[in-house]
Amino acid sequence: MKEEKAICIYGASSSHIDPLYVDRAYETGRLIAEAGYTLVSGGGRGGLMAAAIEGALDAGGRTIGVLPQFMIEREWQHPRLSRIISTPSMHVRKETMASLSDAVIALPGGIGTLEELLEIITWRQLKLYDGNVVVLNTGGYYNPLLDMLDKCAAEGFMRPGSHRLYETASEPSEAITYATGNA
Repeated sequence: MKEEKAICIYGASSSHIDPLYVDRAYETGRLIAEAGYTLVSGGGRGGLMAAAIEGALDAGGRTIGVLPQFMIEREWQHPRLSRIISTPSMHVRKETMASLSDAVIALPGGIGTLEELLEIITWRQLKLYDGNVVVLNTGGYYNPLLDMLDKCAAEGFMRPGSHRLYETASEPSEAITYATGNA
């Protein structure tokens, strides 16, 4: 059960990425806070997760980091999180992040982010998650994945209308509009 209005972000934990992505992640976090939402994330201390957390905190917002206990033991959590939730596994981490959130925004990221994004889209398809899902396609980062999803639909591997399970946005402000249902 949700305690507060919250938007979950998925995003890279790597810090070796183009500053454009970092700037957009920070802006996304700031806009989440300014819209009156708590930012829920994997709570990492680096990469786009950290940039979004910093954006939310700098705007006076609250942040919740959800991390498996082994990550907390290795001190991988962001040091300024408003709240940390420990989970026994990565699977429970994703379940917890979804259960706390009213919407999800996927920032650019690697294997973990892609896995989280495709899983939450699957959960929407199965009606296990009813929040909005937004792909923030900064600089066309997600174009190859979006093309692959188009191919899946064209080849009959996805149901017609599966594209309604998520929205795509090119700017953080557009992502917030979709996430909050104000589109």
